[in-house]
Amino acid sequence: MRKILILSLFLLVLPVVSVWAQSTTLNKAKYLATLKVVSEHKMNDKSIVSDLDKLRQYSRFNQELSKMLEKLDNSKPNDAKNQKIMRILERTGKEIYNELK
Repeated sequence: MRKILILSLFLLVLPVVSVWAQSTTLNKAKYLATLKVVSEHKMNDKSIVSDLDKLRQYSRFNQELSKMLEKLDNSKPNDAKNQKIMRILERTGKEIYNELK
């Protein structure tokens, strides 16, 4: 009897957990997408376009940026550094999303 009750509760809770996990994943994607779109939009801001062009031509910066990106590996999402960066991006995306909403 007890096993049947536990199994029944598990089967009732399973869809709720699944929906919650999907919702969390969708929110993460929503916040990252918001961050990307807003960043791309602000990159065209007249006040920084010339500075961005100079920065793109600055080879030392490009080398530093490449080295930084090498530290991030999407094939190892559970790496501590990757998780920390992802939390920062999600938090920032969420703040921007909520500000513009």
